[in-house]
Amino acid sequence: MSPASERPPSGRPNSNAPLNRALDQSEHVHDKVEQAAIDLSSVNAALKHEIAAGASLAKVERVLNKSEAIEVKVLEAAEELVTVNDALAEEIDERHHLERELSKVDAALVESRIEERHLRHESLHDALTTLPNFTLFKDRLRNALAQAQRHTRHLAVMFIDLNGFKAVNDTHGHELGDRVLKTVAERLQAIVRAGDTVSRRSGDEFLLLMLETKDEASVVAFAARLTARIAEPYEIDGSTISLTASLGIALYPEGGLTAEELLKHAD
Repeated sequence: MSPASERPPSGRPNSNAPLNRALDQSEHVHDKVEQAAIDLSSVNAALKHEIAAGASLAKVERVLNKSEAIEVKVLEAAEELVTVNDALAEEIDERHHLERELSKVDAALVESRIEERHLRHESLHDALTTLPNFTLFKDRLRNALAQAQRHTRHLAVMFIDLNGFKAVNDTHGHELGDRVLKTVAERLQAIVRAGDTVSRRSGDEFLLLMLETKDEASVVAFAARLTARIAEPYEIDGSTISLTASLGIALYPEGGLTAEELLKHAD
C-alpha cells in the first residue's frame, strides 16, 4: 500500500493505516496456515492411499518426506500467525490508549473553555449584583453610539445615585446593605426594556443605557417611573429601608457625541 493510498481525501494522515496493515497481514498469514493445513491433509491422505495400495518403501518414504516438509511449513506459518496476532493486539491496545488520551485532552479543552468563559464573565460583571460592570457598559455604549450614528438614532445615558445608602450601611451593617443593592439591581433590570443595559458603576451608583429613545419627554417620564420604583420600601429581615435616587441624564446627540462626553454630562 503506497503512502498516498493511506491518506484520506483531506490529505491528513490516516490514523487507521497501521491497524489496517496489521489486519491485512494477519489475514494473509491465516490464509497461509489454512492452505498449509489443506496441503498436509492432502499429502497424508495420499500417504494412506499409497500404503493401502502396497506402494514400495521408496515411494512411501518420498511421500513421508513431503508430508514432513509441509508440517514444517504449517508450524512456521502458525508461529508467524502468533507473531502477527501479537503485533495486532499491541496495535489495538496502543490505539485504545491513544483514544483514551485524546478523550482526556478533549475533556481538558472543554473544561478550559468553560473556565475561560467563566473568567471572562467575572471580568465584565459586578460580583455582587451580577450586572454588567463599568468596562462592559462602556463597550456597549460605544457600540450603541456607532449604530446610532450610522442609522441616525437617539439614545440616553442615565447616572443613578442612591441617596442615604451610607446610613443604611452604618445603621444595619454592610451585609444588609449588600442585599439592598441586589434588590435595587433587580428592580432596575425588571423595569428596563430588553436590549437596554443596567450597570453597577461602583458602590451605590448605577448606570442605564437606553437605546432608540423617542424624545426627551419620554426619557424624563421613564426616569420618573424608575425613581418611584427605587423609592418603594425595602423589607429585609424585619427592617424597612427607605431610599431615594438622584438621576442625571445625557441624551445623544444633544448631550454629547462620544461615550466619555455622555458619561461626564450624565454624572
